[in-house]
Amino acid sequence: MHTRQQGAVLFSGILVMLGILVVIQLWLVTAGLEALLAHETAVLVPAAVASVVLLAVNVALLRYVVVFDARVRHEDRGPQS
Repeated sequence: MHTRQQGAVLFSGILVMLGILVVIQLWLVTAGLEALLAHETAVLVPAAVASVVLLAVNVALLRYVVVFDARVRHEDRGPQS
């Protein structure tokens, strides 16, 4: 049961991080579109690269949550013969 409580805290923390990262990605998209409309193309590539890096971090965090949840569920079942 102790691991389940740790999982809830971990999930909450990761959820907050994911929300912050998504807001940053939205800001990058907005800045990129604004730069595109202003014909400032030098901003587009760094914004796209940063957005892809944030996407990779989001995917890694989500994958970690799924793996952790599967491990906790497996431990809750206990040894089966």
